[in-house]
Amino acid sequence: MPDLAQPIERAWFERDAPEVAPDLLGKCLVVDVAGIMCSGRIIEVEAYMPDDPASHTFNGETSRNSAMFGPAGHLYVYLSYGIHQCANVVTGPIGSGQAVLIRAVEPTEGIDAMRRRRVERPDADLANGPGKLCQALGIGAHHDGADLLDGPVAIVDDGQPPPLVPRSGPRVGMTKGIETPWRFRVPAVSSPRLHRQ
Repeated sequence: MPDLAQPIERAWFERDAPEVAPDLLGKCLVVDVAGIMCSGRIIEVEAYMPDDPASHTFNGETSRNSAMFGPAGHLYVYLSYGIHQCANVVTGPIGSGQAVLIRAVEPTEGIDAMRRRRVERPDADLANGPGKLCQALGIGAHHDGADLLDGPVAIVDDGQPPPLVPRSGPRVGMTKGIETPWRFRVPAVSSPRLHRQ
């Protein structure tokens, strides 16, 4: 757990995804897998709302996306292209179906474990993508629905603000809603090369 880390109140997550998303930048994503602690500072996110054609909840609730309709401050994990797990922070009121995808983190703790999980990939590629960070931190399908306030996956605030004013722009890797400027990012602090521009 990062030094001086403070838990985040659930009400903080109960705001709409485009409001929560930039505020997640600089927060720490912490994962405990069988006593192995790994963490990373969040440096890139994307927001999704239910009326957004790119959102998993655009066509309503399913067994796959049900976590997005649950309480804010929980994790929604899905499999992308049948290969990569992706982690999202559920936001808004219960039933609203919104979330923020965590796209990249700057590794801060447990880096050796991340290197083993990422099969000797370069440090620059440890966690600079949504699937990569889940593999590096050990986030899997069994974490879907996990409470980020009280569980093996947590988001905490260690008081360090983002290093710069966040950049915003269109989201990437999709065919619908790409023009919506709900992707937010900042450079990594200690290792700028870990951040994908």
